[in-house]
Amino acid sequence: MIKGRIHSLETFGTVDGPGIRFILFMQGCLMKCQYCHNPDTWALDEGREVTVEEILKEIEPYLNYYRTSGGGLTVSGGEPTLQAKFVEQLFTEVKKRWNLHTTLDSNGYNEGDKITDLLNVTDLVLLDLKHIDEEAHLKLTGKSNERTLKLARWLSDHGRKMWVRLVYVPGIHDKEEDLLNLGRFIGTLNGVEKFEILPYHQMGVYKWEMLGKPYELEGVPSPSDEEVQRAYQLIEEGRKQTALV
Repeated sequence: MIKGRIHSLETFGTVDGPGIRFILFMQGCLMKCQYCHNPDTWALDEGREVTVEEILKEIEPYLNYYRTSGGGLTVSGGEPTLQAKFVEQLFTEVKKRWNLHTTLDSNGYNEGDKITDLLNVTDLVLLDLKHIDEEAHLKLTGKSNERTLKLARWLSDHGRKMWVRLVYVPGIHDKEEDLLNLGRFIGTLNGVEKFEILPYHQMGVYKWEMLGKPYELEGVPSPSDEEVQRAYQLIEEGRKQTALV
């Protein structure tokens, strides 16, 4: 029996996919985003070890909320594809038992051909594209954005549904050409049902302090409504330039 390592769970999520959702946060992540509000999810060998059956028992009492709202199960992280077999089994079971909608919230670090079995039981992918510029992505996360862009292309080529999401940090995501290029890239993709900007916040700073980690974005404010709207407008402008007919 495959076991998974989880960080935490939420029974009444309303932003990570359609409807009301059970959110399972997996333990472990290879990206080290400077703005991460859950750096305690990074370590691969921490968290709580669980079985699929244990998670199903956590979900079952709330099934009525998920069904009547058009919601379901979202598995997030950390990075859930690092435990792809466990998540695949969990998604398979919730579909078989209750026909629940399944959502995978991923930074795209695992390639589509390597997680095809998981994606075959996934109804929606929330793809967190940290930065469209390679150099900026490396500085922000410690990793290249190549794998994320490849997964986006794989999802597009294989007819999968996705929401593309960007955490917007002032001073990191405000260059006009970067925002236009992000829109241009999204415009080449099939299956993008929604694009979302998630404004940067500092609510997780205390976790960095508790872990003894330096917080490199100290003093960076949340973006204003005007900054967010400007970003949306530039991304949409770029998207229209290359949108698929």
